[in-house]
Amino acid sequence: MKDIIHQYYKKELEGFKILVQVNPESFRGTELIVHTNGQIEKTKRVFDKDIFEDLAADEFKEGSPLEFNLYLKGLVE
Repeated sequence: MKDIIHQYYKKELEGFKILVQVNPESFRGTELIVHTNGQIEKTKRVFDKDIFEDLAADEFKEGSPLEFNLYLKGLVE
């Protein structure tokens, strides 16, 4: 089985933060929306092949797997 290294992106907006995990081979991933009150919305996503260009156009920055997973597990707010 082939190992997949996911790619991570983030963007901070007024009142919330968006973190995105993308599998670069299947274009599937997870989006987390972290609100200032600590509430986290988790959504499974299927992206199109233009996802990386779309993220760049929307001014997302590279994120880290550690930050994404800390929010995913509810260990930070």
